[in-house]
Amino acid sequence: MISPAAIAQYSIGGKVLSHANDGIPKASVQVLNSNIATATDEHGNFVLDRIPSGTHVVRVSALGYATENHTVLVDGNVTLDFQLTAIENRLDEAMVTAQKMESDPHDIPSSLSVVGAKQVEQQYIWNIMDVTALVPNLNMANPGDGRNVASLRGITTTSYNQAVATYVDGVNQFGLDTYIPYLQDVERIEVLRGPQGTLYGRNAMAGVINIITKQPTNQTSGLAEINVGNYGQQRYLLGIRTPLVKDKLFFGASGMYNGLDGFYTNDFDGSHYDKQHTVFGNYYLKYLLNSQWAMTLNFKHVENRNGGAFALIMGLDDAFGNPFHLTQNAKTEMVDNSRNVSLSVNHFGNSINFSSQTAFQSNYRYYKDPIDGDFSPLDAISIVNDYGKAWNHVKVVTQEFKLSSAPSKDIPLHWTVGTFLFHQDAPTKQGTYFGADAGMMGEGTPTHATSILTNAAINRGAAVFGQLGYDFRNGLELQAGLRYDYEHAKLDARGEFQPDGGDVMVTQPDTAASANFHALSPSFSAKYAFDETRHVYATYTRGFRAGGISQLSSDPSEGSLRPFDPEYSNNVEVGSKNMLWNQRLQLNLAAFYSRVNDAQVPTLILPDAITVTENTGRMESMGIELEATTRAARNLTLWGNAAFTHARYLDLNTAGEAGNVQLKGNRPVFTPEWTGFLGAQYTLPLGVSNRQQLQLGVYGKFIGQQYFTVENTLGQEAYSLLNANIGYSYQGYELILWGQNLADKRYADYAYDFGFAAVHLGRPATYGVTVRKRFEL
Repeated sequence: MISPAAIAQYSIGGKVLSHANDGIPKASVQVLNSNIATATDEHGNFVLDRIPSGTHVVRVSALGYATENHTVLVDGNVTLDFQLTAIENRLDEAMVTAQKMESDPHDIPSSLSVVGAKQVEQQYIWNIMDVTALVPNLNMANPGDGRNVASLRGITTTSYNQAVATYVDGVNQFGLDTYIPYLQDVERIEVLRGPQGTLYGRNAMAGVINIITKQPTNQTSGLAEINVGNYGQQRYLLGIRTPLVKDKLFFGASGMYNGLDGFYTNDFDGSHYDKQHTVFGNYYLKYLLNSQWAMTLNFKHVENRNGGAFALIMGLDDAFGNPFHLTQNAKTEMVDNSRNVSLSVNHFGNSINFSSQTAFQSNYRYYKDPIDGDFSPLDAISIVNDYGKAWNHVKVVTQEFKLSSAPSKDIPLHWTVGTFLFHQDAPTKQGTYFGADAGMMGEGTPTHATSILTNAAINRGAAVFGQLGYDFRNGLELQAGLRYDYEHAKLDARGEFQPDGGDVMVTQPDTAASANFHALSPSFSAKYAFDETRHVYATYTRGFRAGGISQLSSDPSEGSLRPFDPEYSNNVEVGSKNMLWNQRLQLNLAAFYSRVNDAQVPTLILPDAITVTENTGRMESMGIELEATTRAARNLTLWGNAAFTHARYLDLNTAGEAGNVQLKGNRPVFTPEWTGFLGAQYTLPLGVSNRQQLQLGVYGKFIGQQYFTVENTLGQEAYSLLNANIGYSYQGYELILWGQNLADKRYADYAYDFGFAAVHLGRPATYGVTVRKRFEL
């Protein structure tokens, strides 16, 4: 390793100017992939010190101006000026960490969408499921309990092994239990489409969602926000970011409360069924030891209470004929508490960068009273999972170490190597009780029988990965990567049964199963740049979804536990990225083909509500995606995308009443044939000083036909949603009127097949008012 003393260090100085050549105060000037950043003085002057020689990307931003990324060659002290364009005349240049380093998304050879902080606010994206259709071929469904089910390009989350890996501030949201879907104080959302196995590994089968929240800097800033709306909607947000010791120690905190009376009425007693509230806190402490070392301690917590997590209407006819009305004789409250603690250590060297990410996640989820397992007024099936904190309390520890070549090195070769470790402990306990009306649920259903299932599941694994790229300096860049993953899964199971008519619990012998899984995930890409604004690329990637162990029945006797293998895919993609019209138009096009082997298909086993996963099929998915963003006219921004996916099973054997059933040709669940989005945001300055603004936004989402069962017997026809807002702002204060699903479209967001359809409807028309105040000191 080259010592710091052997590398010359220089400075970059100059001014940040407006189009009229006036200095812009409080502009941010940052060297990407480093701790080096500053703000301009009242005349727009800045100095960045201790910059090693080489090529760097300097990011410049200021309120009211389009953010720009500038490539700067440093081989001595550099003096230069940055002239920014007013935001109403040019698009922002984005910055992403998709390849685990800060870079311009235009330079990354894969499909990538970025939803910035302004879009998150303007389009009222409060939950990650609100990104549905905003990103091409992305669909997210909510069964009612807040655990979103994601589908991307025909690859779908169908079990606790996700298809789309989600990261929040660099921490892998390891499973659906520890997953945090709520959004607050967001800097940007990055969605990588297609497998990302080399750098991200397990369960990045369909892609990756990166959520980055705003972090503290030398500038004290904050936000206070109040939202009230129909259905008892209340959402309060408060955040602050400030230096405790300038250039050394920084603190950031944000908190959110979200309350809702609920959309559903329980006709059994006339009460609100799904009344809910959530508290979400996010806290940062960041320490800069020097210009090369940084440490960030982050703590997140979510307290979620939901009075109707199983808001299901029996039958499609009732769901659409009498929407948001259900009849259940038992009602319970879901208690859902999550914790997420992480420590990041980063070293930005002159030749090598190092990072360490250590994280602990936990989720404790239970229901205070028995769940109405038959979702009806019958006293038929009840499910209990409140057995104390020793059960249904998932804990995950992850650790990643990464070394990479420093981007500042002015050499054509760049590389990344690393390792990832995890340990997951997921003990579950669930009781199923049959009441006096159990026989009415179907012929042969036992009455007055009880079963209690306990599972102690432990998963652990390790991975090593590497990626190598070479820039030929003639517009051509090649990249190759490889990852090896090893996982060990173990499940210990026990069953207790009360025979029909008896009152004594009979304990079955304990049983256990374990399995080891291995996966190789190679990737190759080629990118050719005609110039800085027009790129084409081609990629090959292999994705995999982790294997596991299924409990095949409520009787954990010998043979009732069975491992299922990982799911693999081979994927090719070609695409084009273009920045046109003097940075006023961004146009991206991609076409893809995926072939999935050992497809994991889940089956819900009743009455114990056990999901059995087996490798029973092969699938292919192909499609095309078009994205466009433009500053079409002064103060007018337009967004649009259109995406088509043709996904079909090539082989799918499932168990039916008459034996195995071949479902070749069926479509995978939660996969719309197409998605689309059209949006417009117009800002009208008021007065001579432009300190007052009127804003108008209109957005349309379009989701094609999809199915909820692999038999393709239960589905939702194509539908569209209309959202809009109008607001007034003055000196950091904003008053906004907003509406979602303004046409009050009825659609099924999620559905089960229990021999009859159990339907969870999407949100009805909602509207409200927002009062917001931003401040900077």
